[in-house]
Amino acid sequence: MLVEQIMKTPVITLQPTNTIAEAIQLVRQRRIRHIPIVDGENCVVGIVTDRDIRDVSPSIFQIYEHLADFQKPISTIMKTDVIVGHPLDFVEEVATLFYEHKISCLPIVKDRKLVGIVTETDLLYTLIQLTGAHQPGTQIEIKVPNESGMLSKAAAIIAKRNTNISSVLLYPDKDENYQILVFRVQTMNPIGIINDLKNAGYIVLWPNLPGVSS
Repeated sequence: MLVEQIMKTPVITLQPTNTIAEAIQLVRQRRIRHIPIVDGENCVVGIVTDRDIRDVSPSIFQIYEHLADFQKPISTIMKTDVIVGHPLDFVEEVATLFYEHKISCLPIVKDRKLVGIVTETDLLYTLIQLTGAHQPGTQIEIKVPNESGMLSKAAAIIAKRNTNISSVLLYPDKDENYQILVFRVQTMNPIGIINDLKNAGYIVLWPNLPGVSS
């Protein structure tokens, strides 16, 4: 999946000359947490988050003593070392950027112009869609040898039950000779599939239910 499929557009932005007060108002009115700061050509020059605003906001008991601070330009608090992405980046690569750099949003640029934005909420929702967790169904986890063809063989067993597969995930087992296959299947009664998998020699890790435990 590409970033252009999940990015939000158009993007709510400010320019460096806008005031901190305007940023506060924008965050509250639009209920957003990130504001890319752009120049006159819509190129990203900085970013401001709701945390940046909170950090410079005085206590409610001192607010009237610092009214002048709210009229300072947003350039005084914005971060300028902005990490950006491209619409044709893969979502998996973007998720890695979020994790490695501990960021909560990623402005998306094309030809140096801001064209969209991706937030951690967008990534989380995309993960939910990719795993099929938002749809009725059952998750089945099986432990298989780390050999080619194991996915297709296990999927064929599920297909014999005329059950659709919503999603498939694969991750390594603690034993490097094995791997874990996670199927999300469109059935609320997986007992038949579980029995078929076990009879074919697969180790079923989940569901680990009474009478059908692995």
